[in-house]
Amino acid sequence: MNQPAHSVQIKESEFYLEAYLDPFNKRIRIDDYRGNINLIIGKTEELCCRNQAEKLIIKGRKEDLFQFFEHGLVLEAIVDRYFLGSDAYFFTKYYSNDRRCNDHWIAEDGIIHSIFQSDPSSLITKPPQDYILKKVDERDAGELAALYRDVFQIYPTPLFDVEYVKKTMEEGTVYYGFFYKGKIVSAASAEINDFYKNAELTDCATRKEHRKYGLMKLILLELERELKHRGIFCTYSIARSLSFGMNAVLFQLGFHYRGRLMNNCYIYDKLENMNIWVKNLASC
Repeated sequence: MNQPAHSVQIKESEFYLEAYLDPFNKRIRIDDYRGNINLIIGKTEELCCRNQAEKLIIKGRKEDLFQFFEHGLVLEAIVDRYFLGSDAYFFTKYYSNDRRCNDHWIAEDGIIHSIFQSDPSSLITKPPQDYILKKVDERDAGELAALYRDVFQIYPTPLFDVEYVKKTMEEGTVYYGFFYKGKIVSAASAEINDFYKNAELTDCATRKEHRKYGLMKLILLELERELKHRGIFCTYSIARSLSFGMNAVLFQLGFHYRGRLMNNCYIYDKLENMNIWVKNLASC
């Protein structure tokens, strides 16, 4: 898997599937499918073998749960209302013992337990007037890429690359950020699926020296307002399981924990587990 990450569509007489080939994270993700489930699973296994993937992720539907179990896949997480109101079930399979093992699971369980014992309400405070929140466009792509380079040693997508950032904007990803003295110090995005009417809140980053003002909560709330305005109510976020702060922010903003994807992607400084959080904006 030496190519850049990319999507492929496979159409055959008895099935259709959309696969995301992700060589950097050594995984393949099936984002959509229809038709004969047995043939679909067979084709995904073939893709994983051909591309030497260590992990397979399938966004499955409720109707197909038992067939996925019968083929040895494991349910790791759920996103409520992902498919135009129907839930998505994140099934996984591993092709390497190392990828299936994890040394941080108990510690991550402790983080979730601590978060659920805390007060779910949280005051939203205004940062000093020098901090300006606004939508980030292509003119600020260089600043945005610099933020991600400074915050993360490793990131699962090429957000350190200015041209890649511009490409995501052209494809519909919405970014908001706080500017301080002309520089972006905190940002996040909404990656929108217009067909199924859902959005992933992602790419959350704040420079260390600016983390005391609760900037990320304000950015996420602004993204939620934008999504509601567009008629998108299913939103979810995938947070590093070892990050108490980011998981606590999502909990305080009314997101609900829906599972953990093991050894899901390379982020921050290593291969990490990722928690899935879900929020129905229609109930807000």
